[in-house]
Amino acid sequence: MSTLPELTKEEIERYSRHLLLREVGLDGQKKLKDAKVLVVGTGGLGSPVAMYLAAAGVGTIGLVDFDVVDRSNLQRQLIHGTRNVGEPKIQSAKTRLADINPDIEIQCFETRLTSSNAFDIIKNFDIVVDGTDNFPSRYLINDACVLLGKPVIYGSVFRFEGQVSVLATENGACYRCLYPVPPPPGLVQSCAEGGVLGVLPGIIGSMQANETIKIILGIGEPLINRVLLVDALGMSFQELKIHKNPDCPVCGKNPTILQLIDYDEFCGISATSRNSNQTENDEISALELKKWIDQGKNLQIIDVREPFEFEISKLAGSKLIPLGQVVSRISEIDPSILTIVMCKGGTRSAKAISALKHAGFTGKLINLSGGITSWSKDIDPSLPNY
Repeated sequence: MSTLPELTKEEIERYSRHLLLREVGLDGQKKLKDAKVLVVGTGGLGSPVAMYLAAAGVGTIGLVDFDVVDRSNLQRQLIHGTRNVGEPKIQSAKTRLADINPDIEIQCFETRLTSSNAFDIIKNFDIVVDGTDNFPSRYLINDACVLLGKPVIYGSVFRFEGQVSVLATENGACYRCLYPVPPPPGLVQSCAEGGVLGVLPGIIGSMQANETIKIILGIGEPLINRVLLVDALGMSFQELKIHKNPDCPVCGKNPTILQLIDYDEFCGISATSRNSNQTENDEISALELKKWIDQGKNLQIIDVREPFEFEISKLAGSKLIPLGQVVSRISEIDPSILTIVMCKGGTRSAKAISALKHAGFTGKLINLSGGITSWSKDIDPSLPNY
């Protein structure tokens, strides 16, 4: 057994409130200093996780992110500030963590976590905290950690609800035990589409940090084989019991997944794009649409967002028909006119097009790639990018 690192006089002063806890004490704080935790994502969940782990004295914190700070992040991603807009998230996060605690080591991986690099990145860490917001990444992190024998501190948020659990421990369920198959592509909205209460990632992320610290110290009752459901509106908590599935393909008695796979394909993302029968003319960029409008091309623009989104930002001349109403209001869309369908980012408009075709709409339907977000970015910066 390796010798735990000693604490300096300054560290003893910094962590004095921990040292007063019998369950932590001097030895526990040394365990925290000796620990290596990888945080995947420095967004809504990764922000509070990384900051609290840094403040707690976790000696080595790894960060994985490839995104840049956007103004819309600032409502919940408190590790970043206004001055960091446009800066790589991982650099912004590193600067903030170093300010919180200059005594810790911060390792940065400015890349997307993939099947080709996951093992190399994860293998040198003790625990992995999943701060991602998409299914391919969650399954990837889960499988890599099961195969490497690393626990995963799982969290997710959407609108006013969140989940927390400790997965992939030796005797505990993994993410595949909880969700054997991913939902169909597009069925579950992202936070970018459905929104999230700003404080909720802070609540869930703090819980993830708490579970991480408990695992490092070996104290308390970690959320192993349990999922904690949080309802921020009702301020209620519900616990679900889960079990390790003996037939799980990755953590079961006879696993069939022995190496990392193509997780986009597993979640139906690649298959969707490959099997799509749309032609290249079924999608248009904001720049191309602007040219058509300037040329006076005869077209109609159908916006399938919600009314409150339409009030925030809209294209002149567009008609609002929310996604849930497109089929029942199909008669309001003239099939003889070229129809541009748009939403915030392009996902809901693609679903609307599929629904209209399935309902028998015979007119030409074209999806605005990137939705009003792209229009704001490329054409009219005066429109709020929410």
